[in-house]
Amino acid sequence: MEFPAAPAVPRPQGPVRPEVPITTTPPVKRQRRWSVAALCIVLAVVAALGAAAAVNSASDRTRVLAVARDVPAGRALTDADLAVAEVSADSALTPIPASQKATVLGKRPAVDLRKGGLLLTSQLGAGSGLGDDKEQVGVQIKRGMAPAGTLAPGDKVRAVTTPAQGDEPAKTGTVPETIDATVVSVSRPDATGTVVVNLAVAPDDGPVLASRAALGRIALVREPRSK
Repeated sequence: MEFPAAPAVPRPQGPVRPEVPITTTPPVKRQRRWSVAALCIVLAVVAALGAAAAVNSASDRTRVLAVARDVPAGRALTDADLAVAEVSADSALTPIPASQKATVLGKRPAVDLRKGGLLLTSQLGAGSGLGDDKEQVGVQIKRGMAPAGTLAPGDKVRAVTTPAQGDEPAKTGTVPETIDATVVSVSRPDATGTVVVNLAVAPDDGPVLASRAALGRIALVREPRSK
């Protein structure tokens, strides 16, 4: 006796997996690589621009005269007093070009020159009024006896004789004795505010001014600069 064959039972099928190409790269990593590359390009451009600016700045520098050692006001400049420095051509100052060194030698500065500073035309004695026909007198001026901080080499001033201690005050309308002078240099004020002003005066006025200055009876009045 034959038995009928058993029906075939279908195999259970698992979930279908999506097919992913093996060589596929996630988009995030590709975007990151592009960001790094762009940053490198930007840095390279900035570095190139900086180098170009440095080259242009170096080419714009000019050679000027500088002070090689301290020089007091009134002493003639020598070759040892001067040095050559390089500064930017658009400097706010107006230093003397190194090519004019020969014309500077022998000139007398109107102010004290400090080592390391640039030499300016305004520091030289030209225009100070001190020549072969002038005498120079140092006058010690106390605080309040001259305009504070406004005197400069070349200024025209009047040296006014002040009353001696114990004298009666001058009457109204009385004109005090004065001596016309030109400022050659002004020292830095000391702890009490006193300064020494070197004045250029006519030969006849030198001894008179010196004697009054020794008694501390001098006040300075600055003339208008537009005069």
